[in-house]
Order: sequence, then C-alpha cells, then structure tokens
Amino acid sequence: MSLAGAGPATGEKISEPWVQLLTPAGVRVPEPHYDSWLEDIDGGRLQGLYRDMVVVRRIDVEATALQRQGELALWPPLLGQEAAQIGSGRALAPDDFVFPSYRETGVAYCRGVEYADLVKVWRGNAPSSWDPYRLNMAPMQIIIGAQALHATGYAMATKFDGAETATMTYFGDGATSQGDLNEAMVFAASFQAPVLFFCQNNQWAISEPVRVQAQRAIADRPPGFGIPSVRVDGNDVLACLAVTREALDRVRTGAGPYFIEAVTYRMGPHTTADDPTRYRDPNELEDWRTRDPIDRLAAYLKSEGLFDDGFQAQVRTAADDAAAGLRAACTGLSDPSDLELFDNVYSTPHAVLERQKQHYARYLAGFEAAEGGQR
Repeated sequence: MSLAGAGPATGEKISEPWVQLLTPAGVRVPEPHYDSWLEDIDGGRLQGLYRDMVVVRRIDVEATALQRQGELALWPPLLGQEAAQIGSGRALAPDDFVFPSYRETGVAYCRGVEYADLVKVWRGNAPSSWDPYRLNMAPMQIIIGAQALHATGYAMATKFDGAETATMTYFGDGATSQGDLNEAMVFAASFQAPVLFFCQNNQWAISEPVRVQAQRAIADRPPGFGIPSVRVDGNDVLACLAVTREALDRVRTGAGPYFIEAVTYRMGPHTTADDPTRYRDPNELEDWRTRDPIDRLAAYLKSEGLFDDGFQAQVRTAADDAAAGLRAACTGLSDPSDLELFDNVYSTPHAVLERQKQHYARYLAGFEAAEGGQR
C-alpha cells in the first residue's frame, strides 16, 4: 500500500505518491483504514465494477465511432479514466447531487442516464442533456471550472436547509488553473459547505501537460484554502471507491468540504476535434497502457477465480447491448423544430424571449413564402 496523507479525517499535507489498493499488476494491497470502506465488496460486486468499466468504455468507443461517421458533431472521450469515474460514481448515494464537467460519461452511467440523453447535446438535438432533478445530476458543463461554483452554491443551500446530503463536482487538472474553481474553494471553506471536489488529473489540459500548471501535486493546493485533501491512484477502482466513500461520509456529516485528486490518464484525444499525436510522446501513452484500469481489475479477478468464460461472455454481451442501444438511440433522435431553440431558456414565461420567438417565426415564414412564390 502506498498512502498519500492519512485519510480524509486528518487534512494532513499530501506526500508522494497516493492511496493505492490494487497495483497495476492486479495485486491487492491490504490497507486497514481504507479496507474498512470496502467490507461489502464481495466477488459479485467486484465483477460488477469490472462490468461497469467495460460497458462504459464500450459506450465511449461507440460514441467516438458515431462522431467519426458524422452522427455526432463532437464527443469528449473518457478512455483510460473508467476507474476514477466508476469508483467515485458508485460511491454516491441517490440523494447526493453531482455537478459534472463534459467528460463524466461514466458517472452519468452510474446515475442512470439514458442513452439518448448521453448524446443528444453532442448531436445538436438539444441545448441540454437530462433532467437534473430526476437523476440528481446537473447537465454537463462546457465552461471549464464553472460547475465548481454551481456545486458550492448548491451545497451551501443544502446546508442552510439542514439536509444531510453531499454535493460532488468533477473537473480536470486544467480547471485547477481557472479562477472559478479557486473562488469555489474559497466559498466552500469559508462557509464549510458540504461539497466534495473531485479532480481527475488526466495529465493533459488539452495540449498543456500538468507539469506546466502544477509544480507540485494538485492535492497540495486545497489545504491552502483550508480544505483537506487526498491523492488517489485514479486507475485503481477500489481505491477510488474507498476514498470517495469516506470523503462523502465526511462531507455529509458536517466536516466541511473535501478534495480528491485522482491521478489517471487521458488515453484518447481531449475531444474528437483534437489530435494528441501533435503534442504527446507515444512512449508516454504506452507507459500508461500498462496501468490500464480495466486490465488491472481483470488480473485481480483472475487471481480470485472470478473471471471464468461465463462471466466474460456476460460482460461482452452487456457491452455489445450498450453499444447497440447507444447507436440506436443516437440515430433515432428526431430533429428539433426551429422554434425549440427558445424552449426552457427560463423556468417561467418571459415576455422578451416570447417576442424574439415571434420575430424569428415570422422570419422563417418569410422563406416559406418566398419558396411558395417561386413554385
């Protein structure tokens, strides 16, 4: 076991390197403190975590293929970050509220987002994604770091209401250089908001390596705001699950905000509009492939006798079904009407927006009249 700090209860300064419960070779490393948060993870649940990661990767690969085939305008791949998202996502309680960035497909999967809702924004069929109140997960946020402010404000409100829930926000290493995130941490610390900041340090903020933005571990920053933090191996699904469970429990029970840095790696492009071969050493990618989160858990399952042919076939079927479901949902989306652009901008009717909608309707009608005249 390699432990960064002494866990969420201490808030001690982070040391190198991180919390790790499963080595890249799939060897389980005992650690009494965090093992206590995994007592319910039996063989069946281990297999479930593996199935989740495989299915989410297949969804991601299928969505990337859909974009390459012209069915989606853009897609932000999560390839390589499955353990960080599934481990943390499965730690959430139904009443907790999530504020994601644009890459948290795995977390959305854990919250029960439907296939069509995963892709309709990227297809251009809707300005937003799913119903946030049904899933307790806000729509994906494109503006880097803005969701941290939203999460902190929401968490402050739940505290004022006396609710015993946690708010969790996800972001990448690049967002830690944005003012929004730092402002959010100031407010969270000042008001002891029940919010968990979860940084997926995937080593690259588009084409900028993390070593340029952070001269020390990102987890070293939050204590300067008065927020305790921990650094975890983001490719270890068990460590991510255990660390997030404890952190969420801490947040829910009134101990204030907390920060997790999950050290992982973006194996694909930043988005499908990006070409990482222009700025990334291929040797770096190959090195991180040896730490693949799915291969790691597979090795552990094999050592425990939990990876037989029947289980593998079941996982393949689940992944195939997910890919087929995503493709069917994507290609089956109907095109929105022109005037739907004005829907759901405000929660209640708005006179100015209604006037704009009427003007736009007359503008479109003008084209129809001109076409009719030509006939």
